[in-house]
Amino acid sequence: MATAAKLNNKTTKMSDKGLPIDIGISEKNRAIVAGELSKMLADSYTLYLMTHNFHWNVTGPLFNTLHLMFMTQYTEEWQALDAIAERIRALGHYAPGTYAEYAKLSSIAEPSSVPSAEEMIQLLVKGNEAVAKTARAAFKKADGADDQPTADLLTQRLDIHEKNAWMLRSLLQ
Repeated sequence: MATAAKLNNKTTKMSDKGLPIDIGISEKNRAIVAGELSKMLADSYTLYLMTHNFHWNVTGPLFNTLHLMFMTQYTEEWQALDAIAERIRALGHYAPGTYAEYAKLSSIAEPSSVPSAEEMIQLLVKGNEAVAKTARAAFKKADGADDQPTADLLTQRLDIHEKNAWMLRSLLQ
């Protein structure tokens, strides 16, 4: 009877926490990768918000071109946020989800006022490049942890952000 009580107690505790994650990546490595993905999520959310803000507030001769380009980019970025957050959850960690957490984790500085159209483009080039750098750092950790799904996600994000930076930079030449 004592053994059954012990087993039930152990089972209850395990149930309270859920089943342990056993995907072939150690808890330590999952925590490291989730930490890097949290930085990626923070940078991505900050870039999303900046791009959407610029979409709303752009003016000037390139208004229509930039308005549409920014909409395409922030729409794509919005979809990516979910994939990044869900990967963090699949690794067994909670995804950051507040402005305060993003402010601590993000490497992107937001403008304090509405910049000119040209400054918007420059800021978005820098923002996309910052996300690419964050993705590269996260990729190294994911690759070192033998975490192919995260590495694949990050490779896709690198492709998007490098392409966005190139397209935006081309507008400045």
